[in-house]
Amino acid sequence: MRLVVRLFAALRERAGTDALVLEDLPDTLDVAGLKAALTQRHPELGSLGHVAGVVGTTYAGDDHPLHEGDEVALLPPVSGGDVAADYESGVFVLSAEALDPGELARRVGHPTCGGVVTFTGVTRDTNRGQDVVRLDYEAFEAMAGPEMNRIFSDCVARYCEGPETALRMVCAHRTGTVEVGEPSVVIAVASPHRAAAFDAARFLIDTLKERLPVWKKEIYGDGHHWIGDRS
Repeated sequence: MRLVVRLFAALRERAGTDALVLEDLPDTLDVAGLKAALTQRHPELGSLGHVAGVVGTTYAGDDHPLHEGDEVALLPPVSGGDVAADYESGVFVLSAEALDPGELARRVGHPTCGGVVTFTGVTRDTNRGQDVVRLDYEAFEAMAGPEMNRIFSDCVARYCEGPETALRMVCAHRTGTVEVGEPSVVIAVASPHRAAAFDAARFLIDTLKERLPVWKKEIYGDGHHWIGDRS
């Protein structure tokens, strides 16, 4: 079997390319087997135990079977564009331009909603004991929108129990270079009452940090580090 594997963030840098072609793979192979083959053929990638597999635009476990022609990607831990149909389902935007938290809060507001909660993640000037010059964000754009829509769906299932806890949600995430003091992610949630809005906003940012295929590289005066990289 022949597979093309796409790489992102620190994995892409180590390989020196954004895609690797693997020939003569076994006809019966799962994601774990692919990782093992990559580790043997491309040791420069480092340990892949913490790396997530993706087939198409869906996360795939290590036991997921692979087939000739599958679109496979390996994603290092993530540090969001497709737009959902409406704010009740959740709207997601990837932006190479500066984010405006106030504008996003106005967009998500509605006469039925008495509470609007906005979370803004801003680049700070120190981390890991080093002075941060800027951040560089990289996204797997084809997957980011669908995955964020799944996160929105999980949020609605958890916190929306009827009209009194209805949710309107928007998330915008930067790509490219983000300077110190600039917003890198903004989440705005509106609901008839504040409790559901607070709960949903916290769930969205926490889950986004775990699942969204967006990577953050911190740039220092004397080097850089991909956040989440454990190789």
